[in-house]
Amino acid sequence: MEKRLWIRKGKVVLPGSVEQADVFVENGRIARIGSRGEIGVGGDAQEIDADGAYVLPGLVDIHCDAIEKETEPRPNTLFPMEMAFLQFERKLAGHGITTMYHSLSLGVGLSLRGEHLVSEMIGTIRRLGAQRSMIRHRVHLRYEVSHLTGFPLAERLIGEGQIDYLSLMDHAPGQGQYRRPGAFHRYVMKNQGVDAEECERIVEELQARRALIDWDRLRQLTGLARQHGIAVASHDDDTPEQVDRSIAFGASISEFPLNLETAAYASERGVKICVGAPNLVRGGSHDKNLTAMEAVRAGAADIVCSDYHPASLLHSLFGMHAGGIPLHEAVRMASLEPATALGQAASVGSIEPGKFADLLLVRTVGGVPVVTDTIVEGTVVSQMRDFRN
Repeated sequence: MEKRLWIRKGKVVLPGSVEQADVFVENGRIARIGSRGEIGVGGDAQEIDADGAYVLPGLVDIHCDAIEKETEPRPNTLFPMEMAFLQFERKLAGHGITTMYHSLSLGVGLSLRGEHLVSEMIGTIRRLGAQRSMIRHRVHLRYEVSHLTGFPLAERLIGEGQIDYLSLMDHAPGQGQYRRPGAFHRYVMKNQGVDAEECERIVEELQARRALIDWDRLRQLTGLARQHGIAVASHDDDTPEQVDRSIAFGASISEFPLNLETAAYASERGVKICVGAPNLVRGGSHDKNLTAMEAVRAGAADIVCSDYHPASLLHSLFGMHAGGIPLHEAVRMASLEPATALGQAASVGSIEPGKFADLLLVRTVGGVPVVTDTIVEGTVVSQMRDFRN
C-alpha cells in the first residue's frame, strides 16, 4: 500500500523563496507542492497541520564531532558506543538534522582519536545506521597530516566504502587554530585529562612527527578518495598560500578558514567555505578567529555546520535571518549547499518534487526556533505534540 503524507498550510522554505503551500509526499518522496486542490490529495493521506509553522528541508550537517563527547563525556570515561549512538541519534532528529556526517579524527591525541577506537566507532555507525535508524548517518574522516601510521587504515576504509567525506588537518602546536602560545597545551590538558608533563610529551611527539610528514602519501590518499567520489576538504586554512596547497591536494571545501582574507581567496578559487553554527550563534569564534557572520555578509561563506554543538545549527539559520539574511538563503547553507558540495543534492537538501521527503516543521517559542516534527523519507521520526497547536 502506498504511504501518503499531506503537510497542510505551512510556510514552505523552497530553494529560492518562502511560500505558503502544502507539501504532498508519496512513498518517501516529495510528490507535489501547492494547494490542496492543486496537488490532488486523497482521503487516505496522513495529515499534519503546519499552520503557523515553517516547513524546512532536513538539515545536512557535514562536520560534527559531538559523537565523541557523547561516547566520552569526560576524559577517560568511555560509554558503550551502541548506547551513545542510539541516544545521540534521538537528539539529532530533535534538532532537525536528518543527514549527519559524523566527524571522526584519526591521529590527534588519545582515546577516541586513536586508530582502534575510530575504526570501532565507524563500524558502529555503519552497522546501526543500516539496521535501524531515525536519520541518515554518514562518516566524515578527519586525517591528521602528521599521523604517520594511519594510511593503511584510511585507505582500507575508503576502499571498502566506509568513508563519505575526507578532510586533512594540521593540529600541531603553533599551527592553525593552535598558533597562539599555549593554545594547544590548554586544549589537550582540558579535553584529554592529562597533566602538564604528559602534555609536553604529546607536544614533543607531534613536533617530531610533523617533521616526517609524507606529503606524497597524503596526496595519494586524497586522490584515492576522489576516485571513489568522496569530497576532500582542508581545515583551518590561514593564508592564501595554504589554500593553494589545499587545492593541490584536491580540496573542494575549506572548513573554518581563520581569517576573512583567506576565506575570500578560497571562495574566489571556487572552493566552498564552511563556517560553524556555534560561531554564528555566539557572535564570534571561541579562539578569536574569523567571525562567521562577517564571512556570510562578505559572500565568503557557503555552508554552515554544527561543528561541536548540534543544537546550534537550526538556531544559527534563524539568527542569520534576524540579522537580515533572507530565510531561504540561510536555510540553503545547512541543506542544499552542503548536499551539493558532497554530491548528494539529487536526493536531499531541498524541498523539490522527486527528492526524499526529509522535512521539518519549525515553530518559534519565545523567539527560539523549535523543531516540532521531523520527517525522514516520509516517516515522522520525531514529534513534540505540546508545541504543535
